[in-house]
Amino acid sequence: MKEILNRLINQETISKNEANEVLKNISKDNYNPSQIASFLTVYMMRSISVEELDGFREALLEMCLPIDLSNFNAIDLCGTGGDGKDTFNISTLASFVTAGAGVKVAKHGNYGVSSTCGSSNVLEHLGVRFTNDEEVLRRSIDRAGICILHAPLFHPAMKTVAPIRRELGVKTFFNMLGPMVNPSFPKNQMVGVFSLELARMYGYLYQTTDKNFAILHDLAGYDEISLTDRAKVITNREERIISSADLGLEALQPEQIHGGASVKESADVFLKVLQGEGTEAQSNVVCANAGMAIAVTESITHEEGFERARESLFSGRGFDSFKKLLELNN
Repeated sequence: MKEILNRLINQETISKNEANEVLKNISKDNYNPSQIASFLTVYMMRSISVEELDGFREALLEMCLPIDLSNFNAIDLCGTGGDGKDTFNISTLASFVTAGAGVKVAKHGNYGVSSTCGSSNVLEHLGVRFTNDEEVLRRSIDRAGICILHAPLFHPAMKTVAPIRRELGVKTFFNMLGPMVNPSFPKNQMVGVFSLELARMYGYLYQTTDKNFAILHDLAGYDEISLTDRAKVITNREERIISSADLGLEALQPEQIHGGASVKESADVFLKVLQGEGTEAQSNVVCANAGMAIAVTESITHEEGFERARESLFSGRGFDSFKKLLELNN
């Protein structure tokens, strides 16, 4: 590790194979916490290369506990986090709205590190119990339209680095990796990223796969469609800029989509929105993101996906999906 750190501190990059090997060594407890913290810190000071990111990604996928959901044609809605915006749990809510619209969802998520409340925090608070039992997960996605893949249960390699990430409390390259390492290897993916540079890197890496994908970066800095500004969308077919006006909506103000100050407050917002009782701004931003996921999976326009999402939310089918998940869970 000392030799690798010296090279990185001197602004050198490491190869894909070296990145792969380092991450595997981290998982084997071959480095001490100070070395791991130093390694993570380097990538807060400079950009990660495509080769490095690809090496880290491959290492985690090689070491993960895979889950077979291939016959469900599912999509994952997952953001990198790390945008510092403290929004409510938009992508998690959008996942249930997407499921309510009849599109199967394999939701990969984790506890919040650089935010108040991550996907797993709010779902756990609301009674969702996490499992890596394939039979349970297949039953969940079949009957509720969604299953929850809590990252630590599928990525034992993350166990060593998890407490260090919590203590650092800021985004690291593991934020970049989260959406890329869904253990069910879904054929459809909607990923929100915290920078335009990372959006381009994701686009480059995903073009080498057979996925249907949409990579999102809101130009106001969000890792999702915020409707406060235009958003860059990169898919396997095109790149374009979208805006609230495309959906016939007024632009939002950032404070309209802020999240709760605690897990309990975040959970309260989550339930209110999913029951169709959120503000117009909250509902629209959730449906804008769910609409993109529906569009990606079913090859329809974002506008058509948005209308499907609104129907799912306000008919109660998104909430039904959540209730069914809890019922199957218990």
